Amino acid sequence: MADEQKSGLDAVDEGPIGSDAREATQRTFSGDPSEHPTIAALLERFGDEVQGHRVAAGDQWVAWLAPTRSHEILDWLKNDPDHAYDMMSDVTGIDYGAGRPVEVVYQMFSTAHSRALRLRCPVPLDAMEIDSVCDLWKSADWLEREVFDLFGVTFKGHPDLRRILMPDDYAEGHPLRKDFPLRGRFSRAEQTRRALEQDVERFYLADDLQAGAPQEMDASAVGAIADGETEATPAQSREDD
Repeated sequence: MADEQKSGLDAVDEGPIGSDAREATQRTFSGDPSEHPTIAALLERFGDEVQGHRVAAGDQWVAWLAPTRSHEILDWLKNDPDHAYDMMSDVTGIDYGAGRPVEVVYQMFSTAHSRALRLRCPVPLDAMEIDSVCDLWKSADWLEREVFDLFGVTFKGHPDLRRILMPDDYAEGHPLRKDFPLRGRFSRAEQTRRALEQDVERFYLADDLQAGAPQEMDASAVGAIADGETEATPAQSREDD
């Protein structure tokens, strides 16, 4: 019976559980577009580019758009006074695995009309790129970098597209992709070797390193502290030097 007991760490060896994305990826046309003025306007103006729409979580309207004209459509949504989506609160990504497209998701809000909208652009795996919207919303800058870093989507026209969470030289791919192993692509020994070979000056400013000194103490100092003397602060130690 003991052999049947499992710990929480067993899930790491068993690998990721596949997502049931059948409902999430259904690009049906459901809900009455007249209930959301922007959905109705999108269908009228960009009907060929709208791949589906539905209501999620009670009152959250979602529309799927072809990525080829995403910038044009988003520009219109921001600058047309009838919609005026002046707030881009989030840009994120979704990977359902099994060869399905990675979706770039935009969560938008119009403060002028008190209206929310979520747009999802499916990006095929053989052409992982879409136009940046940094020129429309400055808030998209770091958000797009995060999607690039973790999902591998290239945002064309981004002013500074580079990793934001993982190191610049991270060589194991994009950690939030479904095909990314839970333990990473390299062996634990290789990951440790690369970590130990990193130059700390690449990740810390000289002032940061100096502020942490001294990191070592000689035996006499350790003995003095053990006898009840007050330990000198790093600043005091530097002054004594």
